[in-house]
Amino acid sequence: MRVLAAMSGGVDSAVAAARAVDAGWDVTGVHLALSRQPATLRTGSRGCCSVEDSHDARRSADVLGIPFYIWDFAERFQAEVIDDFVAEYEVGHTPNPCLRCNEKIKFAALLDKALALGFDAVVTGHHAKLIDGQLMRSVDAGKDQSYVLAVLTAEQLSHAVFPLGDSTKDQVRAEAAQRGLAVADKPDSHDICFIADGNTQGFLQKQLGERPGDIVDSSGAVLGAHSGAFGFTVGQRKGLNLTTPAPGGEPRYVLSIQPKSNTVVVGSARDLEVDLVCCARPVWTSSALTADFECLVQLRAHGMVSGAAITLAADGQLVARLTEPQRGVAPGQALVMYDGDRVLGSATITSAERVCMTA
Repeated sequence: MRVLAAMSGGVDSAVAAARAVDAGWDVTGVHLALSRQPATLRTGSRGCCSVEDSHDARRSADVLGIPFYIWDFAERFQAEVIDDFVAEYEVGHTPNPCLRCNEKIKFAALLDKALALGFDAVVTGHHAKLIDGQLMRSVDAGKDQSYVLAVLTAEQLSHAVFPLGDSTKDQVRAEAAQRGLAVADKPDSHDICFIADGNTQGFLQKQLGERPGDIVDSSGAVLGAHSGAFGFTVGQRKGLNLTTPAPGGEPRYVLSIQPKSNTVVVGSARDLEVDLVCCARPVWTSSALTADFECLVQLRAHGMVSGAAITLAADGQLVARLTEPQRGVAPGQALVMYDGDRVLGSATITSAERVCMTA
């Protein structure tokens, strides 16, 4: 089998490529250049896809003895990930750029190009499993990345290989050291790769400018001011700078962002709880489901798992009724559906509310 190994410059993708070589496949390594100014994308272990990472990926490919290339996807990344990120925040949503990158870059742009060049599959270092074409959780629950892969279609998954799904991160690092890969102890990337200093609010303000408005409670009473509603997300507690304390002194959280009125609504932790989640644009990782069903759902990349009853509407909408309330559910995030460890599919959250008010 002829495969293209996506090599980010980290330990996971290096070991995934090594395992592909061990399998006897014809392996070519590729690093994606995603920034017009690569030196600005990352500092230290924050983010990914920097010049430093491209050098690390090349060194790993040299150790493995495989051909290596760098492909420039900067324009596509700007349009599909960065611009989308800004646009989503501008309308009061909370996007997941890693999920969007997997959907639009690694398994659309990259896979399409790989297939056009005659490769059979793309190999990545994601911590997830594929069993008989079914996307499954990794054995390492702390590193499981099935959530951000749940936007992939069955056709895309049929051309994907995830060699690390049966290994923990510690095992991957130990294997990298045994193979003489210099990235064995390289820190994991974290945060958003195109926001080098980790200041999402500052990044958005540079893109969208200052747009002062009010922070209000659910009754509309003004409690404070902000410089841009786009700088907040549902469930946020820190950085509210409220001038009026809550009765009893309990903390307040962001309940919703109202872009039309440019207001941020805050309330108590109890007010954050929702048990009815409406979604659009479902994507099925295997066969499309057409009848209502029950499953487990995960509402954030590292969020809790809850039981849910799923209703499918004729217009393509999907409604999840949770068996227990969840907090911090924001429009723009993904709802991912599981049958045990098997991923059924995903959908984009459009709204959430509390219907069952029992204590």
